[in-house]
Amino acid sequence: MKKEFVMKVCFVVMGFGKKVEYETGRVLDLDATYEAIIEPAVASNGLRCIRADEITQSGIIDVKMYEMLLRADLVIADISTGNVNAVYELGVRHALRPNSTIIMTEDQGKLYFDLNHISTFQYQHFGDDILAREARRAVKDLGALIGSVMAAQAVDSPVYTYLPKLLSPRMSDEEYEELLGEAEEAHQRFSRHMREGEKLMRQSKHELACQEFAAAHAMRPGEPNVVQKLALNTYKSKQPTELEALQAGLQLIGLLQPEESNDPETVGIAGAISKRLWLLEGNRDSLDASIQFYRRGFEVKRDYYNGQNLAQCFEFRAQVQSERSEKVFDFMCAQKIREILLKSLHRVLDSEDFFERPDKRWIYATLANCHFACEQPEQAEPFEHKFLGAAEAQWEIETYMTGKDELFRIRADRLSTLSQAQA
Repeated sequence: MKKEFVMKVCFVVMGFGKKVEYETGRVLDLDATYEAIIEPAVASNGLRCIRADEITQSGIIDVKMYEMLLRADLVIADISTGNVNAVYELGVRHALRPNSTIIMTEDQGKLYFDLNHISTFQYQHFGDDILAREARRAVKDLGALIGSVMAAQAVDSPVYTYLPKLLSPRMSDEEYEELLGEAEEAHQRFSRHMREGEKLMRQSKHELACQEFAAAHAMRPGEPNVVQKLALNTYKSKQPTELEALQAGLQLIGLLQPEESNDPETVGIAGAISKRLWLLEGNRDSLDASIQFYRRGFEVKRDYYNGQNLAQCFEFRAQVQSERSEKVFDFMCAQKIREILLKSLHRVLDSEDFFERPDKRWIYATLANCHFACEQPEQAEPFEHKFLGAAEAQWEIETYMTGKDELFRIRADRLSTLSQAQA
């Protein structure tokens, strides 16, 4: 007797975590897209939502993936970052099924291959996140589109549009329900590790957070977002010793090739570990490496985290320069970077969407640090108070205060060198 499935299935084809859109250099959080837009829109139509990364964890398209692309009642493909697997899987779906496929793309991204003529659903990222207002709009509009597509069953595959006599293949129901159950269980288990790891990280329990992120890393060893969190918590754990933790963290982040990466999070973590190795051992090579990592993140995207740390590392290097001209150069570089940051971040403060940004606290911290460095304490202090009030974890406060202490430690040398250079 043939088994009837109560819920129809939506199979979601997309990347996982934060990905760089290489045409524009922007970072998009694809998990935010899935959780804030796709999943609720699918659920509102009574469909069972399965994400492609739960089917193939190795990155290799296999039998299970092809079966889902054929059997799913609806496929939603988000190709915002030009992910090769996602675009290929979309093509397979178009070859296998004439209808019930929706393409999504972030509105500033570019469509790849020959897809510009195909109707797509667009949404908007703000930084690497999605604002609540846009999420509500997109859920409503995508939900309506899903409903109309499922009801109409009209041909939306270019393959079947141009080859109208082509017959779609058929496949038995055998093992399909088991495949769906496995995918849902894997998603729940992975999400549980990530949520628990992030909770422990907010509580500054870095060693325990490492255990959760390591379990997630074992499930998806090549996923950048997981590697980043594991590397971050590894070096912050200071276990078994601070030096060994830093070395282990550097080895982990090395999996993402930070020397060549355009991801500000990857280069920022590599820079932070190298900076701490310099502070711990006094090895000039570590300091120079830190400057290169932070410079890459700042120059590629004008990322304020990388910019502020780049300025600090220039000042560290100024302290050990043997040539006066080199010392002046490093202090001047730090000063110019902070002037750029102040100008750009004050513009951000004035934007209408600022208070919806999830990174408000770090913008406050950067503004405070830059104003202190520019000898403007009356402007720095209000931002410091805002940061301290918005900080989510003790380690965030400790990180800020350590940077502030270093800033004031070299204050006299910085002022003397800059005043002589300008005289």
